[in-house]
Amino acid sequence: MTKPSLNTQVAPLVRDLIDNADALRVGVSKGSLGETLIDCGVESVGGLEAGRRLTEICLAGLGVVSFETASTSDKWPFLISVHTSQPVLACLGSQYAGWSISGKDADGKDFYMLGSGPARAMGSSEPLFKELDYRDKAETATLVLEADNAPPAALVEDVAKACGLPPEKLTFLFAPTSSLAGSVQVAGRSLEVALHKAHELHFPLENIVDGMATVPIPPPVPGFVEAMGRTNDAIIYGGRAQLYVEGDEAAAKKLAEELPSKNSKDYGKPFAEIFAAVKGDFYQIDPMLFSPAKVTVTCLSTGKSFEGGAIDEAVLNRSFS
Repeated sequence: MTKPSLNTQVAPLVRDLIDNADALRVGVSKGSLGETLIDCGVESVGGLEAGRRLTEICLAGLGVVSFETASTSDKWPFLISVHTSQPVLACLGSQYAGWSISGKDADGKDFYMLGSGPARAMGSSEPLFKELDYRDKAETATLVLEADNAPPAALVEDVAKACGLPPEKLTFLFAPTSSLAGSVQVAGRSLEVALHKAHELHFPLENIVDGMATVPIPPPVPGFVEAMGRTNDAIIYGGRAQLYVEGDEAAAKKLAEELPSKNSKDYGKPFAEIFAAVKGDFYQIDPMLFSPAKVTVTCLSTGKSFEGGAIDEAVLNRSFS
């Protein structure tokens, strides 16, 4: 089966965002090298809808992101739901923030940004793409940055060179995690986190056929650590994922048991507290923590479903309140 071009697939979504920039309260401008810059939450107000669209762009247009409501008696009843029938390509090939870009800006200051979105499949040197057996070719490229400023010219040049495109063919979208759009975009990675954890557990990616996930919308909060904490907690303690897989029941059952976040030694406290305990050294945090709270895995060959984990409202309330 032919795989779609991620950057071609996403282009209509980017154009629609630009066409509706005023209504969505996002800022569109041209950078010094001719690149298109879309501010979804730095100087621009942005909002939840901008974040929803930003999340779909991260998924390269291969996923549907919607706002839903659980029981209105719940303390946090409003949810972000994500579904894609191309879970591996959309989540790991595009949405995963795996492109690490660093260097010095025009003032000689160091910069470091993580890129997600379809441009990764063109320019990133991540070994993951060899496993996915996928590389994209397109006339334009789109990259999403979790950042509180526009990308410096040096970063634009690096991305253009890596993608083999002139800067004017690049679009960069950016929003800080503390913004409305940024909080939706980061929390909207619930399915991607499930796919990444499955990969870390060495479950065959080719056996993951379909998937969906949901998380409560985290209230935005000023401050990077607090915002990062709430968006992570939305997934770790409030996220629920459903995966449809091929293969035998034993493998599906094992995945359902091992995938939930409760299996991590760091589980049980709000993420901001965990981050503080390791003095901000992200790499000291158990990587197995980054997964949804609750998981259902359905074995397509037998129709049997297996469940693991649980929503932890107590920790979620501590984080969100």
